[in-house]
Amino acid sequence: MRQVFERGNPTASTHGLVDPAAARRGFALVRLEPAPDLADLVERHWVVRWDLPRGAEFTQVVIPHPNANVVAEADGLAVHGVPGGLFSRTLRGSGAVLGTKLRPGALRVLLDDPSAVRPGLVLPAGIALAAAGVTTDDVDEAGRRAVAAARAGDDAAAVAAVTPVLRAVAGRRRTRRSADVLPRIARVLGAVVAGELGPDAGVGDLAAVAGTTTRSLQRLFAGWVGVSPKWVLQRHRVHLAAELVAADPGRPLADVAAAVGYYDQAHLSTDFARALGVSPAAYAKRCAASRAALAEALDRGLGRADLVGAGRA
Repeated sequence: MRQVFERGNPTASTHGLVDPAAARRGFALVRLEPAPDLADLVERHWVVRWDLPRGAEFTQVVIPHPNANVVAEADGLAVHGVPGGLFSRTLRGSGAVLGTKLRPGALRVLLDDPSAVRPGLVLPAGIALAAAGVTTDDVDEAGRRAVAAARAGDDAAAVAAVTPVLRAVAGRRRTRRSADVLPRIARVLGAVVAGELGPDAGVGDLAAVAGTTTRSLQRLFAGWVGVSPKWVLQRHRVHLAAELVAADPGRPLADVAAAVGYYDQAHLSTDFARALGVSPAAYAKRCAASRAALAEALDRGLGRADLVGAGRA
């Protein structure tokens, strides 16, 4: 079996980023690899920076993945579980945020608490992590240093600020059980993202990848990830569909549906609207307008190239 926790260049995917053409004018996104000894728990780090005109604001919406994040921003370092619905954040002025995207199941390990999988969980990181032998002051100071480094454009230093805290907590809370469970979850998620099973894969196919029964896989995900294998499959298809629509808003939606594994456009529309709150047709219209506005701004030299050049999603 290939290595589950492979290292390589951080993904350039915009999966989950609603209206990526509009996002390019609102902020810069940079992704960075975790320390090798944390690769079982951390998928990647990410930095968002923005510098908006006075009085302007930008709201970014994200279609969540089955991942928790540890996020350092101006008001502190916080642990965010898998969101219960769409996640949105409104940016104003200038600033920067450092996020650590955990692997599915990793938050339960770091918190040493089954309730970590509760949808929408948000906790101050000091409270959540201090019990592992790291003080609240340690955690808060790491968050402050991470934000200061991110604002200064030193992404490596931002990651270095939070890595010791994550390493200390991980060292105390990894168990033999987690060492067995996390690779199995990662193998299943990796098969979904890589398209190993084809676009029309079902939960039974994922169970076969994990070498277990459908019911056992469902219990595993309920206890460690907080979402079901069926949710993972549907969400991945929605991510793919949204990506295709954003890249080519004029593409027939029936073609999009077939490309991502739906038997018909109606089923795509149902899952898409449930995840995004809008129909694929409405989303296509929005993305077309954003792409046109971005192209016009770049032609006129008004695009925020200073923000997005090195950090395009």
